[in-house]
Amino acid sequence: MDVASARSISSHPSCNDYGKPICSSQSSLIRISRDKVCCFGRISNGTASFSTSLHAVPSGKFMGETRSTGVQWCSRSLRWDPYRFHDKKSLGLSELARNITVRSDLSGVATPESSYPEPEIKLSSRLRGICFCVVAAISATFLIVLMIVGHPFVLLFDPYRRKFHHFIAKLWASISIYPFYKINIEGLENLPSSDTPAVYVSNHQSFLDIYTLLSLGKSFKFISKTGIFVIPIIGWAMYMMGVVPLRRMDQRSHVDCLKRCMELLKKGASVFFFPEGTRSKDGRLGPFKKGAFTVAAKTGVAVVPITLMGTGKIMPTGSEGILNHGNVRVIIHKPIHGSKADDLCNEARSKIAESMDLLS
Repeated sequence: MDVASARSISSHPSCNDYGKPICSSQSSLIRISRDKVCCFGRISNGTASFSTSLHAVPSGKFMGETRSTGVQWCSRSLRWDPYRFHDKKSLGLSELARNITVRSDLSGVATPESSYPEPEIKLSSRLRGICFCVVAAISATFLIVLMIVGHPFVLLFDPYRRKFHHFIAKLWASISIYPFYKINIEGLENLPSSDTPAVYVSNHQSFLDIYTLLSLGKSFKFISKTGIFVIPIIGWAMYMMGVVPLRRMDQRSHVDCLKRCMELLKKGASVFFFPEGTRSKDGRLGPFKKGAFTVAAKTGVAVVPITLMGTGKIMPTGSEGILNHGNVRVIIHKPIHGSKADDLCNEARSKIAESMDLLS
């Protein structure tokens, strides 16, 4: 096996020669000999990506091997045969190139980041995640009955705020999270009264953000993807609570969503936005979109920034099946008033970012 930097490809010996790998912080090119075929690839952060050349060779199996060079084939690719496609005439030459991934013992040498491996998921976190889902599902099954029974009266007497439904949602969220983590809330005095419409904004770190915010007991309308409305029980509850639907890739749906939010604010209801648009994968605060602040500026209502800390560590994005130990901290900032969306956006993001920096 030959390993060399991309700049010295022309000085490579033949494919039949083997040498020791060179540790380098630069991306390296690897060439592996296999009869008359060469496999080329690059090492980056200890992981090498390979592709085979297009020379015709007899078919055969290339089982995983560990050579003295320190490169080992991953278990998922142990039975992958880069030559078995050569006998199929229906495939063109352009389809013969196949990519595989190998794990290299060079990991931890080339880059400083490799000294911080991702922590393994503990069995206790998986069990806690299962228990959390069971508690949430059972409590939702019983509480949805109260929503269904009370829904006609809610539509008759409180069609916009729907406080009764939000009380049930607060009860559900509190039951679901109480056995698993605690919430420390600061700035409750900054929350507007229930009869005062406002635009609430927050950073978005985890699926648990919804549970945490529902536990505040405020009657604000979330904005949610239309696909969630078809989920039994959860979707029904969202519909009865008046959650605003949104199709992300549909520009017309975005306009209708903002119009619906302005209508709700004029009728005395509050709305809630995650201005980042999606959950953060690394816990850092992303750029804010201006939709929420445009709605606030046009309707003349206040913007209430909220900082959420800890939810991303308890249930990281992409790992909704686990639940780590930890506590959640909620900071409710003072309301912001203004007539310009840009100013509202910058000020709200600055407050959230500043509190995140102080807590991190």
